[in-house]
Amino acid sequence: MRIFKIMTLFALSTLLVVGCKSKEEVGVSPKQQGEVLLEQYCSGKDFFSDKKTFRASAIGESLDQMTSKKKARSNAQSELAKTMKSTMQIVGDNYVSSTEFNNKEEVTESFNEMARTIVNEELRGAIKICEKFTQTSEGKYKCYMAIELSADKLVAKYHERLSKDEKVKAQYNYEQFKKTFEEAMEQIANQ
Repeated sequence: MRIFKIMTLFALSTLLVVGCKSKEEVGVSPKQQGEVLLEQYCSGKDFFSDKKTFRASAIGESLDQMTSKKKARSNAQSELAKTMKSTMQIVGDNYVSSTEFNNKEEVTESFNEMARTIVNEELRGAIKICEKFTQTSEGKYKCYMAIELSADKLVAKYHERLSKDEKVKAQYNYEQFKKTFEEAMEQIANQ
């Protein structure tokens, strides 16, 4: 009988503890907890890179509206350059390793150096595909911007340069290079 009383007392105290939970913890939505869903302009799946296009988006903030725009453009170009450079480095490495160049290290360096130069030149041709401005409660301007650059234009420029490079020209195969590039772009699109 004594064990029964102890078990009953334990069960009741457990129910009491569970039943007296704070109402805030039970079924409270994020909004009720003070969380706010933010919408970030010029961002999302429509602004991701795909098989045919490199894209990047960024934000710039300043007390001056034009300065916020310049910052957003600069930040977006920086992101675009990173994506393009890393893609072209992968393409160059994969292309050189899949071919029978005698001087692979030297050719790889030529590819990477060329990629840096071409990316820097082509960035100027990036097209703005989205631009939105907001103003904060402190009076600062925010510019949301997305830019893009055609992958085909980049490949064409790369092909033009590779065809002229004396170290590479003799063994350069455009179709193999383009295939390697398209495989890299496919990986970007699937991320």
